[in-house]
Amino acid sequence: MTTYLHTTDFRFYCAGIYSGKIHFTEKAIMHAKVDLRRRTQMQDNVLDPNAKYVLPFAKIARQLASYEAADWTGDKVVLDTGEVYHKHISYEAEIGGRLETSQVWALRGDTALDVVTLNGQVIAFLTPNRYGIELIVKAGYEALTPLTVYDEPLLSKPEYGVNDLGTFLIPMRDGIKLATDVFLPEGIQPGMKLPTILVRTCYDRNGKKEIFMRWANKGYAVVSQDVRGRADSEGELIPFYNERDDGYDTIDWIIAQDWSDGKVGMWGASYLGYVVVAAATSGHPNLKAVVDEVNVGSPFIDTARKGGTLCSWPLLSWTLAQSVGTRTDFDIFGGITVSPEAAVDARPIRDIPQQIIGKTSGPWELWSQHPEYDDFWRNCTFTELGHQVKVPVYVISGWYDGDSPGVSETWRMLTEHDVPNRKIRLGAWEHGPNRARDLQGAAFGEDAVVYDYDVSVLRWFDRFLKEIPNGIDEEPRASYYVVGENRWRTSEDWTPAEAVVTPFYLAGSGRANSSLGDGRLVSAPEASSPPDTFIYNPADPIADSGEREPENMRKHELRSDIVVYTSEPLADKLTVAGELSCVLYAASTGLDTDWVVTLSDVHENGDSIRLSNYIVRAKYRHGLDNPQLLVPGQVERYDIFLQNIAHTFAAGHRIRFTVTSSSKFVAFPNTNTGNDPYEDTEAVIVEQTICHSIEHPSHILLPVIPNI
Repeated sequence: MTTYLHTTDFRFYCAGIYSGKIHFTEKAIMHAKVDLRRRTQMQDNVLDPNAKYVLPFAKIARQLASYEAADWTGDKVVLDTGEVYHKHISYEAEIGGRLETSQVWALRGDTALDVVTLNGQVIAFLTPNRYGIELIVKAGYEALTPLTVYDEPLLSKPEYGVNDLGTFLIPMRDGIKLATDVFLPEGIQPGMKLPTILVRTCYDRNGKKEIFMRWANKGYAVVSQDVRGRADSEGELIPFYNERDDGYDTIDWIIAQDWSDGKVGMWGASYLGYVVVAAATSGHPNLKAVVDEVNVGSPFIDTARKGGTLCSWPLLSWTLAQSVGTRTDFDIFGGITVSPEAAVDARPIRDIPQQIIGKTSGPWELWSQHPEYDDFWRNCTFTELGHQVKVPVYVISGWYDGDSPGVSETWRMLTEHDVPNRKIRLGAWEHGPNRARDLQGAAFGEDAVVYDYDVSVLRWFDRFLKEIPNGIDEEPRASYYVVGENRWRTSEDWTPAEAVVTPFYLAGSGRANSSLGDGRLVSAPEASSPPDTFIYNPADPIADSGEREPENMRKHELRSDIVVYTSEPLADKLTVAGELSCVLYAASTGLDTDWVVTLSDVHENGDSIRLSNYIVRAKYRHGLDNPQLLVPGQVERYDIFLQNIAHTFAAGHRIRFTVTSSSKFVAFPNTNTGNDPYEDTEAVIVEQTICHSIEHPSHILLPVIPNI
């Protein structure tokens, strides 16, 4: 069936860069590309099915008739496919001598694929993402779309082609050579010196080559490198260990090139985010700007030894995926070809790689040789050299980012050392940020997905690498999205400067086991509040998802080995925003154990939606450098960090805080013996005691934002 969309001449833009013409025929999607180097228009060809675009061209082509048949009026549109669109923002511009007003429609319930209409007809499709908006628009109607975010006068413009200089093997200080690609803007004046954006990746530098090249279109030299032991680089991958020095040496190489102006910026996300933070702690004087997204934290905070435990599936899956070759096996990483359940249940822990992928894992074996925090782990802990960070750092993450402990660790470090020009943006986002407006029943506003995500990143580089006075350094330090209230707020700091840190104390009559017990959250410690006890059996751990997501914990909270403390229904809404922590007074009959703490929002129907949690190993209660086994039955104090949030509890909802001792998909269950966890196969059932009294006032500290 032919539709008007089949006869529409679309222009394709990636991050504001014209990327060719798109035309939908009855049988194919045609793409007239633009020559990468010369920026000349090429001829029509069938769109490469393997092209690495985010915009879902095949889906759009399948549903052209549905988009055309839809009645794009009112506040909500439901396609015949069942997809739901909500009315969003509008744009006004003069087109062909007439003032026109368009309407943007925001897709709900799935990865954002937004639609722009004019007078009821579709003129554009777009997908925002961390790398920039990908958009096709009816030729001549660009000004009626979110593409206008790239029109900011002081923003670097896509004025250049890309000159691919090829691959260089750069020697590090120990002689290991790292595969490194260099892309320069094509069309610059001879002898012109350029600022550089450096990306160092463990996922093969070719994987997102076309994306990172886009900075070259906008006047930057771009250097993309495989970290040691990955893809085409020499050496062995020892996660975390070499990134600080290798980053320093790579910057040294860059500034020695005749095209370099001596200014280097770095971008990284996830493990690549750890890489850029590690490089920042090197103190290299030529590192002038860092953009750090959803960064992995130091091993004892966020990854291999999260909270002192042995991290299970999140880190195991990544490590196994790196261990089958020099390129990441994403089917293992995603739990497709390896069963997460089988992997986390295998014992002994040291032998899991051999049992699951049929071979040893270099990183896993090395980590097992360092069961305690020693010089090896210190070299992997970026906060050990936090005093050397001088570079402006822009941190980006979200409430559903599984590596938010690493993000919080980074921000604490920047704050402790009062690093100038630090900035943070926190959204209702997952580890792959700026993706969707709904997640597991949690519904956010249309503006939870932003159109200026990559623009803000480019502004950061423009300000500190090109010295363009665009004002980003004069804006509020923190920008954050409040879930429940569903709007963006700003503050002069994070935790917000206006927050009032408020304690909520645990209380009860000694029977707080499960959500059916008598545990309460109150405003002051109670004199008569006997402790609660529960039995922790390592062979029967709690199996929540292990992901940082708005999981309904209701069924887990019916277990007797979780103690539950719940407030009275709130008389008014309560907004909490910032870094969280708790103080727990607890005892165990074991020589070691784990504590898992969770904050939830209890809805009026009884659903208990997890907001934040963390896990710690008891033996490190006096610090990573001072492990001490427990004295059975002796009450100890634990100061525990929880993951950051910005959330409004609605009136009538209740605040809930829970304590237990396991979360098998976060950490391998503690055997309670105090033995080497990599080798230990013995397990001891223990009795746990949670104290809450005037003498032992266990409480959670919530940064409350005053109601406006």
